[in-house]
Amino acid sequence: MTDSPKASRGDRDAHDLMSSLRDRQENGNVHGDQPPPRKKSRWEQDTQENDEDVLAREAELARAKAAAKAARQRLKEARKSKPTTSVAGTTSSRGSDHEIEQEGNSQSALSALRSVRGEARVPTAGRAQPRVPSRSAHPPIHGCRSVYVYERLNHIEEGSYGVVFRAREKETGEIVALKKLKMDKEKNGFPITSLREIRTLMEARHPNVVQVKEIVVGDTLTQIFIVMEFVEHDLKTLLSTMRTSFIISEIKTLMHQLLSAVALLHSNWIIHRDLKTSNLLMSNRGQLKVADFGLARMYGDPLEKDGMTSLVVTLWYRAPELLLGAREYDTAIDMWSVGCIFAELLTKEPLFMAKNETEQIAKIFRLLGQPTEDSWPGFQALPLASSLSVKVGAPPFSTLRQKFAHGQARGAPVCSEAGLDLLQRLLTYDPRRRITAEDALRHHWFKESPAPAHPDTFGSFPSVAAGERRRDASPSAPQRIADQKLAYKLELDI
Repeated sequence: MTDSPKASRGDRDAHDLMSSLRDRQENGNVHGDQPPPRKKSRWEQDTQENDEDVLAREAELARAKAAAKAARQRLKEARKSKPTTSVAGTTSSRGSDHEIEQEGNSQSALSALRSVRGEARVPTAGRAQPRVPSRSAHPPIHGCRSVYVYERLNHIEEGSYGVVFRAREKETGEIVALKKLKMDKEKNGFPITSLREIRTLMEARHPNVVQVKEIVVGDTLTQIFIVMEFVEHDLKTLLSTMRTSFIISEIKTLMHQLLSAVALLHSNWIIHRDLKTSNLLMSNRGQLKVADFGLARMYGDPLEKDGMTSLVVTLWYRAPELLLGAREYDTAIDMWSVGCIFAELLTKEPLFMAKNETEQIAKIFRLLGQPTEDSWPGFQALPLASSLSVKVGAPPFSTLRQKFAHGQARGAPVCSEAGLDLLQRLLTYDPRRRITAEDALRHHWFKESPAPAHPDTFGSFPSVAAGERRRDASPSAPQRIADQKLAYKLELDI
């Protein structure tokens, strides 16, 4: 990173963000709470143990700076004292062997300075020399390890904002997930989605949130990788390959872990904005991990004046207020997604599968009934609500209980009245009445029999991610397009 006035805004933002995140990580989270003690990573231990190398490097840097400064001064004096004339009779500032030698010395000194800094050789005319932060100031930025310390094993998946590989650290043999960030070549600087993902992963330390280990770089500044813990399964692939559904006690365990992670995010003013089964990882020890924070972002209270984009959350898990064009929303959109995931755990298939927004809202209304001012006050004021064209015969009431009563959904496990109550609270139309993650964790469904299963009792399954490409069984997350408007008219045929 540089302090050059020509440096892109994105690069400066990335530098400042990573500095702030490292300070927060060392001093506690955003609310001042001290994080639980954790074992230092090998990278952190190496940094701590190499103090003498850092001091030597700084001394070498100082010597190189002094040599470069002296060389520039000598060259400047030589040019002033002895201008030369070319064959054509024009004055030139460099013509003698002495001057060329002086400039060569200057370039050698500059090369030595760049070598100490670890910079690539670039033209310096008209540019301010970059400031070199101390090694301990921004560990994820300055002093990043090379991606080649990892051996790439196999491709796992590719999404809108990155490509994920399974990899092995050559020195320790540790298996990790290596996510290569997709850099937008049409824009300067660091992608905002990647900044948000790194920031969220570093702030949201929780047993049920995937852990980021370090940032590594490739041969160029456009090759940036996030190193994360490797988790054997994603829930989407697991559900599609299991012969039988999870039993109720196992579903309770998975839901409790999911709600715990979501509650942590929401308490830190973070909305995930893309919760779905393919973004939920599960280890062979039954531990669930929330992953893929490419669409996550912080939100404020009050909400931003201009609102946020409604083009978030994968279609099958998108809340109705987003489908109707709402730009002012909060954590309730995540809770709708949690409700869709709950239903999918019961039936092994998504609750609302549609090809477009019109079909999606139709399927929701078909199952949960036509919303009214009583069930959803103010919904008529949403941008796209006025374009609704509902034909006669639309169900005025919800048929959700009939779908899940006594395991009627294709052999699904029996869901009790308490479980159906929680599902209905998660899939409530009105975002203000939709249950929160904290309240859902206290719901009596988790207290009734059967009790949640211990994660260690979960069966072991072959890991598709460990050797094969994951199935593309669900739609991709929406692309981030600034100020995009949903150009469709909702004409429901119910």
